[in-house]
Amino acid sequence: MSENPALEVCDLTVCYGKRVAVDAVSLAVAPGEIVALLGPNGAGKSTLLLAAAGALMPSAGSISIAGDPLDQAPLAARGKIGFADQPPSLYEFYSVDEHLEFVGMCRGHRDESERHQLLDALGLGKITDRLCRELSFGMRQRVGLAAALLGDVELVLLDETLNGLDPRAAVSARTALVAAADAGAGVLMSTHLLGVAERLCHRIVIMDRGAIQLDVSGDELSELLDKGPGALEALYLEKVLSGEAA
Repeated sequence: MSENPALEVCDLTVCYGKRVAVDAVSLAVAPGEIVALLGPNGAGKSTLLLAAAGALMPSAGSISIAGDPLDQAPLAARGKIGFADQPPSLYEFYSVDEHLEFVGMCRGHRDESERHQLLDALGLGKITDRLCRELSFGMRQRVGLAAALLGDVELVLLDETLNGLDPRAAVSARTALVAAADAGAGVLMSTHLLGVAERLCHRIVIMDRGAIQLDVSGDELSELLDKGPGALEALYLEKVLSGEAA
């Protein structure tokens, strides 16, 4: 794993025509750090993740993945990224195992036992021969997560990937993410599940209207969570509602 930030975004701007979806955002995710990206619908979270994954051309700014500039070394940078988009992009006529095998081959990962261990860890071991097009929403979410975590990725990007999971699947997904972070991967995940952000993440970033409204971590985050249930929700509503009123 690189000693550089897993993700470094500097003054990133993304426009759709005349509409500014992401407005001069700067953000870094350290190796081993799990960062929750919160915000209302239309805040720019998915656009930020797509740009960070190299799936969307930014209008301005720079993105580096573990030291590799995405614009100058796109293949090297993208090879370090595991991205689960929303809805999950799966090869519909591949089986679950074939889908993971193909993703692994693209990353130069051919360890069959490790692939099967990951599938088992996410509760997918008994459906590996099922076609992706036959899967329920929650199963598709888990296959997308497995694909994002497979191999020696240094940055994991998740767009609401933990939504729609049953309690057992949610626990296994959180455990897999912690294991990835413990192995040195940086994780940036958008979610509307405030409880997941509180339980899982080292840092919480709130976006609204294309910009970062709050970035809290360390002792400041601990003090916030020590205030008890509802403290994060109250802060979120304060930041988002104040943005709507501006």
